[in-house]
Amino acid sequence: METIIKNSTLNIQKIRQDFPILSQKVNGKPLVYLDNGATAQKPKQVIDAISNYYQKQNANIHRGVHQLSIETTVAYENARITVQKHLNAAFPQEIIFTSGTTESLNLLANSFGKKYIKTGDEIIISEMEHHSNILPWQILCEEKGAILKVIPINEKGELLMDEYTKLLSNKTKIVAVTHISNTLGTINPVKEIIELAHKKNIPVLIDGAQALPHIKVDLQALDADFYCFGAHKIFGPTGVGILYGKEKWLNEMPPYKVGGGTIKTVTFEKTEYADLPLKFEAGTPNIEGGIGLAAAIDYVNEIGLENIGAYECELLEYATAKLSAIEGLRIIGTAKEKASVISFVIEDIHPLDIGTILDKQGIAVRTGHHCTQPLMQHFGIPGTIRASLVFYNTKEEIDLLANGIQKAIKMLK
Repeated sequence: METIIKNSTLNIQKIRQDFPILSQKVNGKPLVYLDNGATAQKPKQVIDAISNYYQKQNANIHRGVHQLSIETTVAYENARITVQKHLNAAFPQEIIFTSGTTESLNLLANSFGKKYIKTGDEIIISEMEHHSNILPWQILCEEKGAILKVIPINEKGELLMDEYTKLLSNKTKIVAVTHISNTLGTINPVKEIIELAHKKNIPVLIDGAQALPHIKVDLQALDADFYCFGAHKIFGPTGVGILYGKEKWLNEMPPYKVGGGTIKTVTFEKTEYADLPLKFEAGTPNIEGGIGLAAAIDYVNEIGLENIGAYECELLEYATAKLSAIEGLRIIGTAKEKASVISFVIEDIHPLDIGTILDKQGIAVRTGHHCTQPLMQHFGIPGTIRASLVFYNTKEEIDLLANGIQKAIKMLK
């Protein structure tokens, strides 16, 4: 399992200057942005890369012979290589551009499901999954007559690995679990999950949407069969994401969407589809999104994920202590291995009311079920208030959050 390292040396004030939005005010108060689990803010380097594309490169890719098209194609394919190297995937063609994590999961469920799932087969997910990693598999099971199995969790928000082992069988066709829970912050033991599945020749998908901003992911070391994430969680633009798949799987899977760019030849009698990765990339892609994602990855690597992890660990420890001291506040998700996400409830107060009052103080948090309704049912709550922290957040902002919560409690009780 990836370990988050302690003791950081980041110049946070210098980093914050890279994010223009952080200097603005909301409701007359300095913005305290603690909703990074929903979407992270963008540094100037990413904004400039997208602006530069539109001002100097804008053209369609892959089939044009004019100079702008050639330059743009090179930039886009270099972005694919940037992602490949960042994830340590074996080949660039294993990196499929999508519109985000949700489309990546739908692509896989539809394409893999069409090829490999039949009546009576079983698919394993976990109790802490985002709806995007539940619904595609649920629909697939309904269509194919397959069975969805769920790994339970304990009260700390940790997977019960003994129960997972019991679920694995010769009927299991794929395991699909989150790397880091968007609600609990739990860092799951994905390497162990993969190893146990592979002993029975079962492929594994890891939903890495929440992992990429916080920890280093080495796909060859993990040996994941599939991995996905969205750019906007890792300080890149919205509307673009990645599905990684081992070449052997992607070659066997049928196209998910078809159209321009996905073919070698078309006749009215038969179509021959393109080689990877184009087989899965129909139509004009989000070109500037891919270029912006590469800029975001370069930015993160310049700071260093070890430095980021160390600082975020400090923030998590500080925030946990600060919020735990508030009377009536209960943290939901106390796993031993945890990223910088804190979900909590306040006794006798609805999360929405807390979130609304915090917003009046310029503090942005997320409230509700966080697209994890089965998880909320497990804990017997309607939702939580979630503060998700990244490397541009500060302890001073955590103090403002704690003070804001106490003000809200006084107003609502």
